[in-house]
Amino acid sequence: MSITAERKQQLIKEYATVANDTGSPEVQVAI
Repeated sequence: MSITAERKQQLIKEYATVANDTGSPEVQVAI
């Protein structure tokens, strides 16, 4: 399943524990 970059950014913002956090498990699961 592919998501748009825009949606991905939205998810990262929503789930990130710190700014630009793309590595946390929460963000990875959301994506």
